[in-house]
Amino acid sequence: MFDSLLVIIVAGLVGPLLAAGRRPLIPAVIGELIAGIGLGRSGLGLIDATTPANALLYGLGFAMLMLVAGSHVDLRAPGLRASARAGAIAAGLVALLSLPVGLAIGSVLAPGAPSLLFPVLLAGSSAAVAFPILQERGLIGPGVGLLLVWIPLADVFTVLLMPLTLIGAAKIPEALGGDALIVAGTVGALWLGERIAHSQRAMTLRDRSQTRGWALQLRVTLLILVVLSLIATRTGGSTLLAGFGAGLVLARLREPTRLEVQLSGIAEGFFVPAFFVLIGSELDLRSLAGDPSAILLALALAASGLAIHLAASRVVAPPPWSGFGLAAAAQLGLPAAAASLGLGTGALSPAVAAAIVLGGCLTVLPAAIGTRRLADVLAAPSSGEFGLGPAPAEHVQEITG
Repeated sequence: MFDSLLVIIVAGLVGPLLAAGRRPLIPAVIGELIAGIGLGRSGLGLIDATTPANALLYGLGFAMLMLVAGSHVDLRAPGLRASARAGAIAAGLVALLSLPVGLAIGSVLAPGAPSLLFPVLLAGSSAAVAFPILQERGLIGPGVGLLLVWIPLADVFTVLLMPLTLIGAAKIPEALGGDALIVAGTVGALWLGERIAHSQRAMTLRDRSQTRGWALQLRVTLLILVVLSLIATRTGGSTLLAGFGAGLVLARLREPTRLEVQLSGIAEGFFVPAFFVLIGSELDLRSLAGDPSAILLALALAASGLAIHLAASRVVAPPPWSGFGLAAAAQLGLPAAAASLGLGTGALSPAVAAAIVLGGCLTVLPAAIGTRRLADVLAAPSSGEFGLGPAPAEHVQEITG
């Protein structure tokens, strides 16, 4: 167990090392994926993502990643509300364009696979990939409010639909029921948190936790995450929805920066890098070598997804519109989940499953280029309105204190 854990932790260090330049083009997640590919099924075989311990680490990493992503979506932020209409239009345009294109790709390049899977994949975005890159560029704020609406909407829509294209019809009601329970649990946690978070008893416990080192708020946050994830695993619901819901609760309650730092340490210091390393270790590139149609499928999915998102951003996004489109096109968690579920149910061949994951991987580098373009434009001196300046003094004091 610890030997495998050691390999995963060392592999996770590759990402920051490759992204350590002053103006890095490659984000840390790509380095972590490369390390996973080299040490996993396609390389040395030192990492087996299917072992019970690694499967647990994979699930926790994905849930933690989505919690961090959801915590950046403040539903009360003025910039987010102003971008809600544009984000909804963008997500709708992508869905409309993805249907005919995805059906055509599936019928020509993967005739044995479920035909509706490919429109869903093309319509997807990935907060799990895009939000860490945006955060790494210092772009989480009203300036990219369009993306903070567009990506979660596409994420939730496609994550709800994707399993329905691969599982049997008998399991669809159970999966939908699980997602409904997750939503109900999220709403319930928001309602309860709003009522007790600022009570005298809660404030006293918070102060004692800070002075005595209990990390009580972190424990409660992890409790919400695990409960929602448990509902997802028991009912066939979406772990992405569970993690994102827990993050929304955290953002809604406006918890202090101290908790954000704690979550950043536990999530981005361990669980999230492990998740990306394990995704890379699952990718079987050897199965693509003897199947030219699978290679074309990966290229077609990546190119079509980028083109569709760029077309939508051209309609609704402000300059630089290409940066918004490239960032929204990034996805990895959805293709990985589709490949895993498809292999488990027998709906996808190993070559097609690998092509789907590879197609998602090919969107990450363009997303990095797009976010770099956004950072160059929005971080200009005249862009103070986008909230990209130095952190408030009180936040700095809270972190360092």
